[in-house]
Amino acid sequence: MDTDELTAILQEVRDRVRARNPKGATAAAGDLPDLMPLLHARDAAEAKVASIGTVNPRAGGPLNWLAQRAKKTIARALDWHVREQVEFNRNVMACVQATLEALEEIRRSAALEELKDIRTHWVDWHQEWEHKLVVNETKLLRGLAELNAAFQHRAGLAEATFRDQVKSQHADFTAALERSLKRLWADLESVRLDYERLIHAELRVIRQRTAVTATAAAAPAAPRLQGQSSAPPEFDYGRFAERFRGPEDYVKNGQQFYLPYFTGRREVLDIGCGRGEFLELMREAGVPAHGIDLSWESVGLCRQKGLQAEAADVFGYLADQPEGSLDGIFSAQVVEHLPPDRLPDMVRLAASRLRRDGVLAIETPNPECLAIFASHFYLDPTHTRPVPHALLAFYMEEYALGGIEVHRLSPAIESMPALAGLPQDFREAFFGGLDYAIIGRKL
Repeated sequence: MDTDELTAILQEVRDRVRARNPKGATAAAGDLPDLMPLLHARDAAEAKVASIGTVNPRAGGPLNWLAQRAKKTIARALDWHVREQVEFNRNVMACVQATLEALEEIRRSAALEELKDIRTHWVDWHQEWEHKLVVNETKLLRGLAELNAAFQHRAGLAEATFRDQVKSQHADFTAALERSLKRLWADLESVRLDYERLIHAELRVIRQRTAVTATAAAAPAAPRLQGQSSAPPEFDYGRFAERFRGPEDYVKNGQQFYLPYFTGRREVLDIGCGRGEFLELMREAGVPAHGIDLSWESVGLCRQKGLQAEAADVFGYLADQPEGSLDGIFSAQVVEHLPPDRLPDMVRLAASRLRRDGVLAIETPNPECLAIFASHFYLDPTHTRPVPHALLAFYMEEYALGGIEVHRLSPAIESMPALAGLPQDFREAFFGGLDYAIIGRKL
């Protein structure tokens, strides 16, 4: 605490004491009059008292000596007259001295009382000052705590805002990345399709050149169906299937329907495996399966995918297999290619090679749907005639297959929206599924 602050505090205490005792019995030291003039007057009076009865000194010389002697004689003669005055003067001076001493004692008492009061008020002030210090310190700490809480709140809001912005930017980046990847895969798919078209075109040119020059083919000749009057037409059947049957993913998604019937089987045969969609489906489900097809190109494509396939005639292949060697046979879009008189033989051979409870599933165009004759069935020049499901069910029953199920597939309204204008019962009777699946089990 510096001097100015201490002086201010003492002045404040003094003011409080004076305010409490404005006219008390003991006046404050600061309220007493100044005694210095009285002291000077006392000193001057004492000097005059001391000079009573003395003669003023004069310069030396006989005359002056005589004057001095005369004055002294007169003063001694008048001593009895001024003695009482001198005594009075001395008593007055003693009274003045006693008064000064009393006033000085009063001053000292007032000063001591003031100091005592100052000490008492100093203790009170010190306690009050400490209380104010504690209160101010508490307020300061509380303010600092509030500021810290506000800072933490703002920091939390800033962090939350930053996280939201980062999350939003990440979501935008992820969405943009997904869109870019989709565009990339779409471009790659387009490139793949263009590349496949180029390959099919090259293969077609090679086949045409081979047919014209009549040179020997590097691969063995494709087998023919027994009873078939002529060889299959020379065209790119893979490109044909891509255009008129649909992409591989589309066909595979449609064949998901057959998974419950073949899951858990130990040996499944796919007759007319084509591009291998059903074989891939079986491999994904963990079912051992292999396929046969007349087309060396289709067999080569399946083998490139790591699938088991071979070029073979369905009748010769089934005849070479032991009876009861298979527990599942699948055939999609094949029976409509067979001569009508060979269809019973195929069903018979397939049923005889199945174990007990083995499954035979055949998929073929549905002749009950008139739409297939307008836009689907005759697109394939190798089709002979459609097979009604009642006829196939009859053949299956003849060769010990039971529990026969018939399911309509590929509703015509999906590819021909104009059918929605027909009455529902009429549409379902004559324009139902473009294909049907018939499934039987070995009894």
